[in-house]
Amino acid sequence: MASTVTTEPSKDSPAPSRPGYGQLLRTRGAWTFLLPGFAARQPFAMLTISIVLLVQHTTGSYGAAGAAAAVTGVSMALFAPYSGRLADRYGQRAVLVPGVLLHTLSGLTLTALALAHAPLWALFAAAVPTGASVPQVGPMVRARWGVKLQGTPLMTTAAAFESVTDELTFVFGPLLATALCTTVTPAAGLVTEAALTLLGGLLFAAQKGTQPAVTAAGHARVEHASALRIPGVRVLIAVFLGIGSVFGGMQVSLAAFTESIGEPGLNGVLYGVFAAGNMLSGVVCGAVAWKVAPQRRLVVGYGALALTASGLWAAHSVLVLAGLGLLVGMCIAPALITGYTLVEGLVPAGARTEAFTWLTGAVALGQAAAVTIAGQLEDRFWGGAGFLVPMAGTVLALATLVTLRSRLAARPRSRTVARGVGHRMPMTVD
Repeated sequence: MASTVTTEPSKDSPAPSRPGYGQLLRTRGAWTFLLPGFAARQPFAMLTISIVLLVQHTTGSYGAAGAAAAVTGVSMALFAPYSGRLADRYGQRAVLVPGVLLHTLSGLTLTALALAHAPLWALFAAAVPTGASVPQVGPMVRARWGVKLQGTPLMTTAAAFESVTDELTFVFGPLLATALCTTVTPAAGLVTEAALTLLGGLLFAAQKGTQPAVTAAGHARVEHASALRIPGVRVLIAVFLGIGSVFGGMQVSLAAFTESIGEPGLNGVLYGVFAAGNMLSGVVCGAVAWKVAPQRRLVVGYGALALTASGLWAAHSVLVLAGLGLLVGMCIAPALITGYTLVEGLVPAGARTEAFTWLTGAVALGQAAAVTIAGQLEDRFWGGAGFLVPMAGTVLALATLVTLRSRLAARPRSRTVARGVGHRMPMTVD
């Protein structure tokens, strides 16, 4: 019996001498999906805050607004992994096009119901398909990077670049949504989100040449096993739930804080400062050639996140809150980048889009829970009580991470083993 193990660098990947953004962006074909991908994911950053501002305007309650946004987030969290699995199996375009159309229709329906002062249950009914059909463009872009850069040091750089791209959308998205809702009409944010989703999503779906190839049927039985079965993915889901609690808790609490001081327009500015900190630290994180193991980086970075998030509830001025928000944002990016980087070592290539959507869905679920709880706290207790949610969420997630960090060890690399004298087909084993 003869056995051969080979590792070939991707033909599309640049030489892995030293990871850097310039080297990453010279990857052949990268720009064909980067620009459409940025356009397609921009609306997602507008969705939650647009729902909160619209429903709060029509109902007068942050609790109701948070609940409507939470239903959207829970629906996304539940359906996103299935969307990712279908994309792995049938191709990204086959999933993206109908999803974009459904999301646009559902978002406009939710807007019309809110403006008609429909009962809360009707808003929930429209929020379910709105969340379920959120296009999973970020995970799809990460999966495309994974195909081109598998096994190279540029994977960490790509993860950082994608985090920066995500956070750039969260700098402009909330600012745009808040400006539209407060200066044009409360419905303008959600209507714009639906229109941009349709345009950007269809543009990204048209880039068929860079989407990961669909695996043959026989090979699919091996590669399409659920990513959720991998213990390390389940640990990362808990970690990303905590990150979602920061996003959700801050969105509601910042809106309530700026409303209480009579400056609702500052909501987008404060959230933009938070997102800017995230983006800047992501740039730095991706430019560093890390020698520390990613598992250790995640524990240390997440500890810093829990520490800074624990001080938000005590802030009582715009400047202090902006400073703390900046620090919290700076701690989130390294945790996100490291978590996404770990997926490459934990999950087979044929299940990575699903794995990425589990993590994205975990952020959405944590955000949904945080929006609901923070909204109730802001309605029933003192101003700023909603900031207790990011503290609780990150501390609980940190405890889970520290306890189960050993499960984040990378899986053995796949290899091709040839048996006999060549009369049998090679088989892929882990």
